[in-house]
Amino acid sequence: MKLRWGWTCLLLLSVAMVTWAQEEELDDDEEEVQVEDGEVDSEADDSSEVKADANVSFQVTYKTPVPTGDVFFSETFDDGFLSSWTKSKTMKEDADEDIAKYDGKWEVEALKENKVPGDLGLVLKSRAKHHAIAASLNKPYVFKDRPLVVQYEVNFQDGIDCGGAYIKLLSDSPDLDLEQFHDRTPYSIMFGPDKCGEDYKLHFIFRHKNPLNKDFEEKHAKRADTDLRKVYSDKKTHLYTLVLNPDNSYEIFIDQSSVSKGSLLTDVIPPVNPPKEIDDPKDSKPDDWDERAKIPDPEAVKPDDWDEDAPAMVPDPDAIKPDGWLDDEPEFVPDPTAIKPDDWDEEMDGEWEAPQVPNPACQTAPGCGEWKPPTINNPQYKGKWKAPLIDNPNYQGVWSPRKILNPDYFEDLEPFKMTPIRAVGLELWSMTSDIYFDNFIITSDKEVADRWAADSWGLKKLVASANEPGVFSQLTLAAEERPWLWVIYILTVGLPIGLGVLFCWPKKSDDDYVYKKIDPPKTDDVEEEEEEEGDEEEQEKGKQEDQDIEEEVAEPAVENESRTDDESEAAGGDSAKKEDEDEDEEEEGSKSNDTPSDDEMKDADEGIQNTGDGHKQAVRKRRVRKD
Repeated sequence: MKLRWGWTCLLLLSVAMVTWAQEEELDDDEEEVQVEDGEVDSEADDSSEVKADANVSFQVTYKTPVPTGDVFFSETFDDGFLSSWTKSKTMKEDADEDIAKYDGKWEVEALKENKVPGDLGLVLKSRAKHHAIAASLNKPYVFKDRPLVVQYEVNFQDGIDCGGAYIKLLSDSPDLDLEQFHDRTPYSIMFGPDKCGEDYKLHFIFRHKNPLNKDFEEKHAKRADTDLRKVYSDKKTHLYTLVLNPDNSYEIFIDQSSVSKGSLLTDVIPPVNPPKEIDDPKDSKPDDWDERAKIPDPEAVKPDDWDEDAPAMVPDPDAIKPDGWLDDEPEFVPDPTAIKPDDWDEEMDGEWEAPQVPNPACQTAPGCGEWKPPTINNPQYKGKWKAPLIDNPNYQGVWSPRKILNPDYFEDLEPFKMTPIRAVGLELWSMTSDIYFDNFIITSDKEVADRWAADSWGLKKLVASANEPGVFSQLTLAAEERPWLWVIYILTVGLPIGLGVLFCWPKKSDDDYVYKKIDPPKTDDVEEEEEEEGDEEEQEKGKQEDQDIEEEVAEPAVENESRTDDESEAAGGDSAKKEDEDEDEEEEGSKSNDTPSDDEMKDADEGIQNTGDGHKQAVRKRRVRKD
């Protein structure tokens, strides 16, 4: 048992030490990784370095990322201008005239929180307005044998109520005009987050061209496998990545973690390829088709004692009217204090009647009016009789129309080969402002996008982690929003402490209890009694010695010497034996705290009764021993 509690205490102490060490390490990291805003020189080149304050122990040095490899489009906005972007000047179709215009404002500015010195982004500034802006790719992307990697950053700085932050990869066409970019402008892919109400989405939509009629149809990928609530509410910068491969596979990443993947052939709605067979629209169900699996038994007969008219509830025959029931008193009576209004017109309003109030006489009685017994379930009630069901011998199954070949059937095994892309655009409506976009890149190599993210989004993540509040602050903030968390905190902290005190508090060993049972401590009263008994013994011993001397003097002087010698020897031997026994009894008496005075007095009397010098010799030996 002791060993078990010892291990329990050791485990609790180990957990406490590990927790303390982690908190200390977190505090050290927060102290080292503090970033302060630096001033950006507007005349500096895109590749110029902007350093944080020199007083910070850990400094973040931001350098505008430069893409490497096969890149079709990249944008950092660090120059502070939108020279390569075109704002739409058209009107939104099918919208009210006062909100149809794309007049939402765009600005290039830094983040509100967790700023990286020198890093700027594109910010949607207006709420409840339509926004549209686009930029041409460095070169069109053609869907052939190379993957497509689309990546950019989004930060909902003020959260999001209803709005999107998705991008559109605009299709390459001769009549593409970015100044006329609107919601009906053809696109090949739409990708990014979108939220309205409690519907959290991460869009991946591509427009597939029907090879038969040349019409385009939107195909929606399946929903992400993760909860997206946090990315919309934590006010952090998140990285969205779409990877589309020539083998028709796709994968979606948030913050470089996969959240959804599938195939363009099997994991989109509606499917790319229609079914080979369809229901014949001209086929109809025959009139005599019997779809009933069960039918009433035609041979069943209603029993003679089946009463369909029996009521479901009947008065309780065992009920008894309570004593004092007032049968002649109504439950309600006219209000005696009511007065007819002065403007009451009996010709127009009819005869005036006082309002009804509860009868005062019924307040002290069990009830008033006609007494009726309560109702109970009728034991004879069976309801309407129905024949039992049996298997239908004419059952033909559920009818379905016959299948025919689908006249619109086609098979496209390469939906990856979409319409080439020539521009990227943002066409958004939002009820929340200050949506931050940054570091767009379109490439054919995932490694290129990862390096680009490490030089841009990676620094934002580092700064955000460094500026996060400590664990205690986070718990406090959570409890402010959900006060019931305080109960959990108290139980979480108090329970281990209580268990530690209960099981780890030192206890008295079993040896202490054994000692108390064998040798209990003496009280002051017991010690005083033992001292008084010792004094009385000394006084009795002194009196006995005086008596022995008197008796020795009074004894006759002349006796037979030989008999006296024999008797004295015998007496001496007896007295010696008595002395040895007396010594043993004294030792035992000293151990057990008993007084040996009575035994000693008895021995002395017996020795005195013996004649001769043996008595004197015994008395002298006893005196010497006592001294």
